[in-house]
Amino acid sequence: MNLCVNCKEDTTFISSKYNSLEAHTGEDIFKYMLSATEEVGPKNVAQVVTDNTSNNMVTTKMLKVKMTSTFWSPYATHTINLMFEDIDKLENTLEEAKSFPIFIYAHHTTLELMRTFIRKRDIVRPGVTRFASVFLTLQSLLEKTDKLRAMFTSTD
Repeated sequence: MNLCVNCKEDTTFISSKYNSLEAHTGEDIFKYMLSATEEVGPKNVAQVVTDNTSNNMVTTKMLKVKMTSTFWSPYATHTINLMFEDIDKLENTLEEAKSFPIFIYAHHTTLELMRTFIRKRDIVRPGVTRFASVFLTLQSLLEKTDKLRAMFTSTD
């Protein structure tokens, strides 16, 4: 676990705790956050940002009781990750979307035809994270839907 402080001037690393061999219980995380909060000064802590796993939700409940002026926010990347997982569960949407570019890129004739129809652009758009790449690829497919339909219905 890493703890950082963010203020208008900068983000500063406070401490890190290696505990991969221990259980990550809400109580343990709470004690660790509380010790860091006391180091910084409780009145200087306005917000805590974590992912929303069950152990961190326990931590959040404990923080709300102990530090009533501090509020919790979910870590955006984790929330987006969970959204993509939910989308993937809907009739394998992401699997189907991933299989389409794989098919096109695996066949050089189809790839050349696709590049002709979408003006030498690619479908797959790499991002910083795997989930960003998935989102960018889905967005790219959506933007190019009409041109891709035209490609598949063409006589070529």
